[in-house]
Amino acid sequence: SKLDDPHNVVVVQLALEVAGRPDVILDLTKSEAELKDHSFTIKEGVEYRLKVLFKVQHEVVSGLKYMQVVKRKVDKSEEMIGSYAAQAAPYEKKASQGSWMDAFFLSEEAPSGMLARGHYEAKSKFVDDDGTTHKEWSWAFDIKKDW
Repeated sequence: SKLDDPHNVVVVQLALEVAGRPDVILDLTKSEAELKDHSFTIKEGVEYRLKVLFKVQHEVVSGLKYMQVVKRKVDKSEEMIGSYAAQAAPYEKKASQGSWMDAFFLSEEAPSGMLARGHYEAKSKFVDDDGTTHKEWSWAFDIKKDW
């Protein structure tokens, strides 16, 4: 992103990581409308990891949190990411299996079975200790029998 971007936290992309497959990438520099139209497909029962790429510029951000609400079966998660100094290179955070110490996104198993299949709507946001919302976006994914 450009140096004249006024945002303190710039969220660049969200990616779905599955072993043995290329990452599915959601470009978060796109408009809200474009993001809403984009859906991931996740094979039921597969283990996946969501990871995020973000930049912190201008000043230190304290207590950055990622919050997500998934609508269908209500699944609300909130994770503390930490405090970051401004730097030119983007930070990438992702979950190490079962560990949140140095991690960003939870490693999960996609629900399986006929009842789990279907379309899910998600809303995500980054907020900090001061209650500033740095980025908020809607996205969607489909749980299917196969890729």
